[in-house]
Amino acid sequence: MIDPSAVLAFIPVALVLIISPGPDSIYTLTRSISDGRTAGVTAALGSSTGSIVHTSAAVLGLSAILKTSALAFTVIKLVGAAYLVYLGVQTFLNTEEFEISSDDLGYTPSESFRNALMINVLNPKVAVFFLAFLPQFVQTGGSTALQIFTFGVLFASLGFVYQATLAVFSARARRVITERELVRDSLRVVSGSVLVGFGLKLALERRTSA
Repeated sequence: MIDPSAVLAFIPVALVLIISPGPDSIYTLTRSISDGRTAGVTAALGSSTGSIVHTSAAVLGLSAILKTSALAFTVIKLVGAAYLVYLGVQTFLNTEEFEISSDDLGYTPSESFRNALMINVLNPKVAVFFLAFLPQFVQTGGSTALQIFTFGVLFASLGFVYQATLAVFSARARRVITERELVRDSLRVVSGSVLVGFGLKLALERRTSA
């Protein structure tokens, strides 16, 4: 049983971290504005599912491998960085991004979910973060694995609520935003550039020493 005081201490810290802009939230906003509320919410679900994957890895000790193995960390980091850059370039070059069309040329909800999941899972910094962050709230006298997993699921749930809210509100403004060509093109360039920027930043970051 987790002490309620530990949960109360965990939630505000988790919320501060969740609302910090990152590739997950940028991608959710991109999909909700471009393809509507459902695509945005499923992208949020994909990001949260990725958090649960990292939580499970932390419980199983897989994140420790990334923390101690420079090679494993570098390989995952470069793959994740390349994926972010790929999505950013796609967004940047796709002139139909953020256009409302009856031809259904955008991302489907399943594609939004998959891409958001991959963005999260392929970021080794997130894996190491979960390994370092979640155990800080573990209390003695209970199952460490169960507590870590519970806090991880709580973190993922809070993240989903936040990103889904972003998706719903941005989707409401979708038509107003996308009917203005200058705004639409600016959003496409900015969103693509930000995703590429996150990818390059990830690729250039050094592994934190254990």
